[in-house]
Amino acid sequence: MEPAPVMVAVALKNISQDTRIDALTGEVERDEPSSALSRADQAALEWALRLAGIWSGGLAALTAGRRPSERVLRTALAAGASRALRVDLAPERPSEAVARALAAGIERLGAQVVICGDMSPDRGSGSVPAYLAAHLSAAQGLGLLDIKPDSSGRAKLQAWRRLDGGRRELLTLHPPCVLSVEGSSAVLRRSSLPAVLATSSGALPIEVMTPAEPTPGPAELMAVGAKTMPFRPRTHLIAPPDPSLDPLQRVIALTGATSDHAPAKTVVADPQVGADSLLDALRSWGELQE
Repeated sequence: MEPAPVMVAVALKNISQDTRIDALTGEVERDEPSSALSRADQAALEWALRLAGIWSGGLAALTAGRRPSERVLRTALAAGASRALRVDLAPERPSEAVARALAAGIERLGAQVVICGDMSPDRGSGSVPAYLAAHLSAAQGLGLLDIKPDSSGRAKLQAWRRLDGGRRELLTLHPPCVLSVEGSSAVLRRSSLPAVLATSSGALPIEVMTPAEPTPGPAELMAVGAKTMPFRPRTHLIAPPDPSLDPLQRVIALTGATSDHAPAKTVVADPQVGADSLLDALRSWGELQE
């Protein structure tokens, strides 16, 4: 029985193999000419090629980034992908924003199975596939070691996931689903010379999509603020203990172990009274100076 056609998508990330640190600002400068696919993304592309060959629904490669990130899409086209889509997105966006942009591209492509690398070597959070599954309302199988399509002709997968203590977990997944694979799970096939030449010459088109930018959430605002806000010093200075004291007495003075402390209490009040109580407590602790 021939399996029903299933569109497969592989989400790739353009990473830099070489980085430089600015000695003055501490900013990370990435070397775009040396950018390429990570080991995990190479494995994801290979698995996507295998599944697309079995289900005959086509393979689309997509990435989120600026124009230099099209390098990884050309690699996918040379390996055998039928479509390539770049979702235009500013660099260094948080994982949730990247996943949201990729989800919009996947919906445009109509893919039912999405494969990603488990994590990238530049950040290493591994959170994009999980966010992606949430945005697509899809099942997820993350950190997979092996994938086996169902032999009965149905669009079903069996996948093995690594667990702690050397154990393995067997998952059964139905489309729509998002899979992430470890870099050791597969070796990317070598592309033919004609395909490499065709992609490098620009003969194969790359689609570009500009996603709608929603209002940033609290996590994204905090991530941006952590990069742009200046260093915040301590609210007050603590006087050092008397140097004439012995070490034990200095430790006691620093920790306040022998000092009297007001017991904790629960305040149930309306917002105005509760705020006043909180401010009074901060003043008594020396945390708030006016």
